[in-house]
Amino acid sequence: MRFLARRLCYSLLLLLGVSLLSFLFLQLAPGSFFDEMRLNPQISPETVSHLYKQYGMDRPFAVRYLSWLRSVAKGEWGISFAYNAPVAPLILARSRNTLLLTGTATLISWIIALVAGVLSASGSRRHPWLDHTGSVVTTFLLVIPDLLLALGVLWIAVRTRWFHAGGMFSLDRANGSTYSHLKDLALHLIAPVAVLVLGSLPVLLRHVRAALVDALESPCIRAVEAHGISYRRTLFRHALPVAAAPLISLLGLSIGSLLSASLLVEVIMNWPGLGPFLLEAILAHDVYVVIGAVMLSAVFLVGGMLVADVLLFLADPRIRMEGLA
Repeated sequence: MRFLARRLCYSLLLLLGVSLLSFLFLQLAPGSFFDEMRLNPQISPETVSHLYKQYGMDRPFAVRYLSWLRSVAKGEWGISFAYNAPVAPLILARSRNTLLLTGTATLISWIIALVAGVLSASGSRRHPWLDHTGSVVTTFLLVIPDLLLALGVLWIAVRTRWFHAGGMFSLDRANGSTYSHLKDLALHLIAPVAVLVLGSLPVLLRHVRAALVDALESPCIRAVEAHGISYRRTLFRHALPVAAAPLISLLGLSIGSLLSASLLVEVIMNWPGLGPFLLEAILAHDVYVVIGAVMLSAVFLVGGMLVADVLLFLADPRIRMEGLA
């Protein structure tokens, strides 16, 4: 509990720092939501001035930040200028779709990375050609930008019609059963999930391979091999637990990286998540929506790192000794 409490305090301080910097940078950015309203001849200057004061934009920076913190404590996360509504419900309604996309891509990426990483690490000793083939494929995927990868997947979807090219549901989904709805959702998930998996897989695969190769070369594993234990049992029973610590740390970081990559993919694939909503808010200078989306991304990243710290605490006795000290 002491270890968890300390990590929670660090996480809260980190989120507070992210919120302060995000609030500062967005306040210093040129332009505002009310500039376009002033250019509209149908809106009087008195109305614009009244709205400017109503949303508290005439107050000092410290007062606006403290007011935003109070709204966070109330669960509002500020008021959206464009929707004239609390930011939290607007963001949370779209974050479910982003979590569905990111969670599915994370699960598939890690399953493929673990299987392919084990094969590549074992192939470095017994089947070098398998290891070289994996290195060539990961290098090829690393040099492809995410934008080009997304456009390529969209081209395949349009040409083959094996899966849907955009959106989350078809227009006629209301006329089907639950099974048809789930099937339609799965067909819409294939394209964005494929882009996220192909974009994150090379990094994950290389880290898994490197961790397993280091574990296989460690003195403890060499001692296990010297006792005549089979290679398969050595790999799965002893090497994988030794390589678990760096992979658990990578798990927390991969959640944040996949989330940031999903924002671009959602815009390209027209997935109704945080990506299009955030882009709309940035173009409209809807400050509190942008801050809310940035903070939600930071919560996901910090939460992933916190989960990784807890898993490391449970998996590594050395960390448990340090945590209890």
